[in-house]
Amino acid sequence: MPAQNSAPLPIDVVSDVVCPWCFIGKHRLERALALLPADFPVAVNFRPYFLNPWVPREGIDRKTYLETKFGSEERYAGIAKRVAAAAAAEGLTYAVDKMKRQPNTLDCHRLILWAAERGQAARMKQRLMDLYFTEGADLSDPEVLVKAAVDCGLDGETVRAKLASDADVERVQREADAAKEAGIDGVPTFIIGGVLAVSGAQSPEYLAQAITRAAAERERRLEEQSASSAM
Repeated sequence: MPAQNSAPLPIDVVSDVVCPWCFIGKHRLERALALLPADFPVAVNFRPYFLNPWVPREGIDRKTYLETKFGSEERYAGIAKRVAAAAAAEGLTYAVDKMKRQPNTLDCHRLILWAAERGQAARMKQRLMDLYFTEGADLSDPEVLVKAAVDCGLDGETVRAKLASDADVERVQREADAAKEAGIDGVPTFIIGGVLAVSGAQSPEYLAQAITRAAAERERRLEEQSASSAM
C-alpha cells in the first residue's frame, strides 16, 4: 500500500477501443480499484495501441475485416460467443451483429488524448467503446466522434476542426509505436507503478493484488533511493 501522502500509483492502460478484451478489461480494472482501500491513491492513464494498424483511416466493411483477419465471419462466430459471454458477466453488451464497419482508431485515440486534458479520458474511452461494441456506431465517421466528444464535455466545433487537421497525429502514432517497441503485442496491458506489467483482461481480484504488489515494490525502491542519497 502506498505510504501516506505518497504520489498516486500510476496505472498505464495500453489498449485499443476496438479490442473487445480491452472493453472487458477496463471494467475489470474499475472493479479492482473498488476492492482497494478508499485512501489508496491511483492515477489511471490510457495509452494508445493499434490492434489493426493496417485498417485504412476511412475504415472498412466489417465483413471484409473479419474475412481478412479470421478467414471468414463463421470462423469468428465462436470467438464472438465467448467474448459476448465474458462481457455479459461484467454487465456489458457485446452486440456483434450491430457492428457493420471496422474503424481505424487513430482519431479515437486523439479524442481520448484531448479528453485527458480535461480529466475526461476514462469517460471518453468508455463512450467510444460503448458506441462501437454496444451500439454498433461507425467510429470512422467524424460526426460520430464529434457527438461522442460533446457527450463527454468537449466543445464540438473545436473537436471537429482538430479532427480535420493533423493535430496530435504524430504524438499518438509515436506512443503506439513505443508500446510495440517495448514488446507489448497483446492488449489490454496494465503497466502498474512502472514496476509491474499485467497482460490480458485479468480478474478484478488478480488486478487488485497486482496493484498492491506494485505499490509495495515502488515504495521499497523509493526507500532504497532515499537511503542511498542520504549516504
